[in-house]
Amino acid sequence: MEWLTVPFEVTFVQRALWGGMLVSVICAQAGTWVVLRGMAFLGDAMSHGLLPGVAVAALLGGNLMVGAVVSAAVMTAGVTALGRTPRLSQDTGIGLLFVGMLSLGVIIVSRSQSFAVDLTGFLFGDVLAVRQQDLLVLATAALAALAVSVLGHRAFLALAFDPRKAHTLGLRPRLAHAVLLGLLGLAIVASFHIVGTLLVLGLLIAPPAAALPWVRSVYGVMALAALLGTLATFGGLLLSWHLSTAAGATVAALAVSLFFLSHVLSGLRDRRTRRAHSTASQLQVD
Repeated sequence: MEWLTVPFEVTFVQRALWGGMLVSVICAQAGTWVVLRGMAFLGDAMSHGLLPGVAVAALLGGNLMVGAVVSAAVMTAGVTALGRTPRLSQDTGIGLLFVGMLSLGVIIVSRSQSFAVDLTGFLFGDVLAVRQQDLLVLATAALAALAVSVLGHRAFLALAFDPRKAHTLGLRPRLAHAVLLGLLGLAIVASFHIVGTLLVLGLLIAPPAAALPWVRSVYGVMALAALLGTLATFGGLLLSWHLSTAAGATVAALAVSLFFLSHVLSGLRDRRTRRAHSTASQLQVD
């Protein structure tokens, strides 16, 4: 039993656990819509698009979170604007913004000879460096994400399944899409400090995708995804402590492992259900 509890007797591991739990709640709300709408590439592009703002903030000695927010706002505005261009597919616009923002970030980083450590933290995160003020920021972001999810639920739902019907119902799908991008940006900005931009999709995509086969409602997916993200955080920190592995990467890897486990179990369940239905049909015929 001590194997489970000893790591979490340390203060910075406790903060890391709380930080990961809050990030899991935020990512569950944004990630559910990302999975339902097939927007994983957009999430990846936006996470990497934070680099220019973070790089400028680091070089100027400013707040990295502020730089990330500015870059996320630029990416959101760019994706929204390019999405209204009739001759340009959305994936093309996202890809161009992705490459452009990432290239700009690398150019800015290349101007500094002492940015290697900060860049590593940006790419891979540092969950064990979560501070008390970071928890307050994450708690505020979680409440903001919850408010957006509740207020925009009807519009997001219509947008996910039938954008034309959303327009017919007067739900303003373009505005809903922009707000959804803002929610995605909020989740990425809040998460990059914990697991980094390269690993943020682990908590953003894997838990909702793992929850999807087991629940029918959107809120149910969000709740189960938050629970799975929390489980991945706890297990990742535990394994990282005992195996001396990178904490953020271990959390993300465990989240992805839970997705594959869910996929296998749901496949076995569906096969058993089909077999039971087939047996019942044969009995009725006989």
